[in-house]
Amino acid sequence: MSNQKEVLLTEEGLQNLKEELELAKTVKRHEVAERLKEAISQGDLSENSEYDAAKEEQGLIEARILTLENMIRNAKIIKPGETDKTVVSVGAKVTIQEIPDGDTETYYIVGSAETNPELGKISNESPIGKELIGKKVGETVNVPVPSGTIQLKIVEID
Repeated sequence: MSNQKEVLLTEEGLQNLKEELELAKTVKRHEVAERLKEAISQGDLSENSEYDAAKEEQGLIEARILTLENMIRNAKIIKPGETDKTVVSVGAKVTIQEIPDGDTETYYIVGSAETNPELGKISNESPIGKELIGKKVGETVNVPVPSGTIQLKIVEID
């Protein structure tokens, strides 16, 4: 029985994680192994900064591999079109309007593993995501931000 946290992903997000895992296991592991071999061939390892850097990178790569494997193992796929369009949920595309200035933004609510604000993908665990989950078109939410609170109105759920 797994006590790992469920990782909410789209099909695309799961595929991206699998590709990153494959790259880490093959290319990146090989590259760091070559760097280690080269550093070891230089002799005394006690003051070999190349060896230390390669060992540190090896640890980071192995940690990332374990993280990716756990995320993939605990993935729950969210499929577009399977979400209830009457309430905001993971997998939904939501258009919000900032009150009172009227600026609108559209976000995709995704699991934390797929967050990419530059692409408009915000986590269901982010301050905005948390407040929007479970709300309906026309509802207003107050989102705490470092400068205070912003008020957002849900304009559309797709």
